[in-house]
Amino acid sequence: MRKGFTRRPKAEEPAAASHDKNYITPGGIERLKDERHFLLTKDRPAVVEVVAWAAGNGDRSENADYQYSKRRLRQIDGRVRFLTKRIEAAEVIDPEAPRTGQRATRAFFGATVRYANAAGAERVVSIVGTDEVNLDRNHISWASPLGRALMRAAEDDEVVLHAPGGTETLTVLEVRYERISVELFRVPPGSAVSTERPEKVESF
Repeated sequence: MRKGFTRRPKAEEPAAASHDKNYITPGGIERLKDERHFLLTKDRPAVVEVVAWAAGNGDRSENADYQYSKRRLRQIDGRVRFLTKRIEAAEVIDPEAPRTGQRATRAFFGATVRYANAAGAERVVSIVGTDEVNLDRNHISWASPLGRALMRAAEDDEVVLHAPGGTETLTVLEVRYERISVELFRVPPGSAVSTERPEKVESF
């Protein structure tokens, strides 16, 4: 173990990251596109139909169906705008792309890292974009305290994690690059077409 090498993440790390870009994996961008497609082609048309029906049922100011549907329509439009901005700003990075030199041995965006804490407990995480975080799958954001601590670390490096719960030293045991399986988009419960089966696009 290279005990003499202990990385302390700097405030500006990762240096290559820009807040103007949305770093994301191929599976993550497909998930965003699937959700936007669903909202535009399924959910929004269904809500518009309900709004039109409710508008014909008397006083709109006292029409609960109309008021709820109009509010839901605004929520959908807001979400579509958000997704569109995220998709347009996307910088897709494929973890399976060929890598050479330090890009193959150090942890950058898309890396899967196995590390141990001071007590020897091991954990494996994959470093993904902010739109892909899924703690059930051990997918962490590159911008999170843990993601920043692991960034640029190599096997046998010790890194310092500054988290809300305190400071901890971690030992990197392995850095590898492989496919990161992102959960497919699913129709959220309570949507206007939640009883329909959404189109699925296999993510990479």
